[in-house]
Amino acid sequence: MAQKKPFVLRLDPEILKAVEKWAGDEFRSTNGQLEWIISKALKDANRLKSKS
Repeated sequence: MAQKKPFVLRLDPEILKAVEKWAGDEFRSTNGQLEWIISKALKDANRLKSKS
């Protein structure tokens, strides 16, 4: 598995609040939720191969 690379992400406070709520609703960390959202968007756009 590839090593994760940290970086700074600037978000509108309202967007961050919504992501934090969504993460809590799904028992994920905010970081985990953002990773899931980005991975899903990349797969849906055929920019990332699915792991199946």
